[in-house]
Amino acid sequence: MKVTVKYFASIRETIGAGSEQHDTSATTLAALRDELLALGGAHAESLARDKPLRLALNQVMCDESAALIEGAEVAFFPPVTGG
Repeated sequence: MKVTVKYFASIRETIGAGSEQHDTSATTLAALRDELLALGGAHAESLARDKPLRLALNQVMCDESAALIEGAEVAFFPPVTGG
C-alpha cells in the first residue's frame, strides 16, 4: 500500500525532506517505522528506537500500535515543549 510520510522539526532537517510517498507492506506504525529504519542513513539516525518520537495517523495523535490503511498520512516529530 502507499502512504504519505511527513517529517517535522529536527527529523525533517536530518532526512532532508518534509514528506515522501512510501510503498509499504506494514500493517502498523511500528512496522512502518521499522521499514524506514531499515533504509539506513538519515532515516535510521532520526527514527532510531532510542529516540523519543511522537506519531500521528491522519492528523490524530496515536501510538505505534495504530493500524495503517491505504493512503494514510503518517507524521513523525520529536516531542516539543512550549512556554
